[in-house]
Amino acid sequence: MAEVERTIGTPKTPGDGGERTGAAVPAGSGASRESGVPGADSRETAARRRTGRGRRIAVLFAVAAFAYAVDLISKLLVVAKLEHHAPIEVVGDWLELHAIRNPGAAFGFGAAFTIIFTLIAAAVIVVIIRLARKLYSFPWAIALGLLLGGALGNLTDRVFRAPGLFEGEVVDFIAPKGFAVFNLADSAIVCGGILIVLLSFRGLDPDGTVHKD
Repeated sequence: MAEVERTIGTPKTPGDGGERTGAAVPAGSGASRESGVPGADSRETAARRRTGRGRRIAVLFAVAAFAYAVDLISKLLVVAKLEHHAPIEVVGDWLELHAIRNPGAAFGFGAAFTIIFTLIAAAVIVVIIRLARKLYSFPWAIALGLLLGGALGNLTDRVFRAPGLFEGEVVDFIAPKGFAVFNLADSAIVCGGILIVLLSFRGLDPDGTVHKD
């Protein structure tokens, strides 16, 4: 009789404790000990990652929008108030505001390749937007936002300013002594590029992982 009871189990009688409602959950199965729902922990983790990515994407586009707006407003003011006028000294002759039209790349390089630089700027924008889907790093969001805002600022000039579509000349106006004339979009691009280099040296990837070579 004892042999049979050990084999099939002894029936539970009222008052001898709680009833068993399910099989034991193996360790590492992903089931939540508290909720009893298989995979609850993994779903919560995935939801937190999606929320974190959404916030970082929002930071990227907020930084890009700010950089683009500042660049656009500054160029509108320069064209309206400074173009065809004498340069304005900001710090003696060390720093002036001097409006020029630049058909080339940043800092006046490559004036003969306006269309090529237009296509490059458009390609950079597409790459940044695609990369945003895998973004889990706030520093990378800021860096890519600066690049995106700067690229959009100069691309707007290429598309809408004279002499024509995709051949427009960029408005530059910041003129340090002994250096090329540039604009705020160029500054945003350079700052974003420097930040990306620093992040790469630290081993931080856009997806938030850190690696050491």
